[in-house]
Amino acid sequence: MVLTLTGCGGSNGDDITTYTYSSELDIKNLDSSDADDGCSLKAIHAVIDGLTKTDKKGNIVNAVAKSEELSEDGLTHTYKLRKDFKWTNGDPVTAHDFVYAWQRIFRKKGSYYYMFADGIASIEGAQELSDKIDAGEELTDDDLNSMGVKAIDDYTLEVKTTVRVSFFDELMAFPCFFLINEKFCEKQENKYGKSAKTILGNGAFTMTNWEAGSVVEFEKNESYYDQKHVKLNKLVMKLVQEPKVAAQAFEAGETDYAPINSDLVDKYKDDEAFKQVYDGFLFYISVNFQNSDLANLNVRKAISLAINRKDLCENVLKDGSQAASGFVPSGLSISPEGKDFRDEADTYTSYDKKAAQAALDEGLKELGKSEITLRVTYGTDESPMDVFATYLQNALSKLDGIKVEMVATTKQNRIYNKQKNGDFDLAVTRWGPDYGDPTTYLTIALSTNSSNYGKWSNSEYDQLVGQVGVESNVTKRWQKMKDAEKILLDGYAYIPVFEKGAATLQNSKVKNLVIKPCRTISFEYVEKN
Repeated sequence: MVLTLTGCGGSNGDDITTYTYSSELDIKNLDSSDADDGCSLKAIHAVIDGLTKTDKKGNIVNAVAKSEELSEDGLTHTYKLRKDFKWTNGDPVTAHDFVYAWQRIFRKKGSYYYMFADGIASIEGAQELSDKIDAGEELTDDDLNSMGVKAIDDYTLEVKTTVRVSFFDELMAFPCFFLINEKFCEKQENKYGKSAKTILGNGAFTMTNWEAGSVVEFEKNESYYDQKHVKLNKLVMKLVQEPKVAAQAFEAGETDYAPINSDLVDKYKDDEAFKQVYDGFLFYISVNFQNSDLANLNVRKAISLAINRKDLCENVLKDGSQAASGFVPSGLSISPEGKDFRDEADTYTSYDKKAAQAALDEGLKELGKSEITLRVTYGTDESPMDVFATYLQNALSKLDGIKVEMVATTKQNRIYNKQKNGDFDLAVTRWGPDYGDPTTYLTIALSTNSSNYGKWSNSEYDQLVGQVGVESNVTKRWQKMKDAEKILLDGYAYIPVFEKGAATLQNSKVKNLVIKPCRTISFEYVEKN
């Protein structure tokens, strides 16, 4: 069979241009204080612009911010906001919308409040707020008002940081730093961002329909300040599509973008529609340190050594993925000397079945056991997590002394029930970068981070990452991050496995789909011939 794949994407007439994007995952919600998954963030990007955004080439440019003035010491950012930005209900976009949203993420104890604190955005007062949340204290209005974000007037936003943050403008393009219309949000109460009717945007598109687990539809926002560059009339995201179903939809001309899995690569790899993209995600094993068997260093070492990452990537996944050599993936960040972090840092992974068995034998001896049983938890709806989990099962089953039990569930249940509640042994999971700096990965392992589900704790590591957050010398800061990763991986606190590539089918008549690691996907500039 000769394949000629074009994917018409369901255009509904000469005057209607529709782009259809198939996603393997569902949308959690569109509340920027809570949404922390890739699919939700894509949808939020479609309907809301922050201070900055990506341009057609993936570079960071101003959005709601018309200009930015940085103080000489690099600690005060003064943003002048555009006056032609409107919410889709006609309300003006103001600096107060940012103050409200940023305070709200702390009030709601949102998923990403830690990103405001030292080591990442380093916003004045945010670390103190984070510490109070971590200590179980309730925040007062005075507490929230102490944070270094202030509306000088309706169109002037002042943000103060404790250190100079070189990637601050990039952070402002990430949804947790987006704005929210206070009057609209408060009216929705706990329903905000959970349906098409309870989200208010200011971006290129307006959400018109959302059927959870099925489809979400958007229309061009005719009041968008930069609407002349938006060529699409309609954007459709098909949700929770299996790769085989997505490929069939692509062949039928029902979608313009279809993620496919390793089983389909050989079928489509020679077609012009086949494209491999680097999505920046690190796939790794989260280890539960509350399990006394896994608290043993040699057991964790054995697990890592048992995985043939090169074979997994080249012969099983076949989607452009590459073996991970550390917890900070390649292509994420550049050193002060212009080198990739991975090129300067050590290699912490290797495959050696004999050494794996020796480490396991030593670990079992230390535990006083002849065999241990480990559960591998994974989501069946987050391809290729099932392939990853099966490969891990096969690798561990080749060692004498480990019995593997597979726990198949959904992504949402894996994260927010199993992992969050410590009901797992080994969880195959992933992390996508929120911004282009190693701390987007290193902070996950802090003992205070809410995403540290395995409860690994190391005071030296916490102290070192804390120093990274306040170190103004870029060379010293870079070295401290390499030192921190060494502590993390010498102790096998997490077990990195591969840096994800994505095998996709893309309509050859489409251009300007912006896919950038750390910056999600932008549909704003998409054009169809």
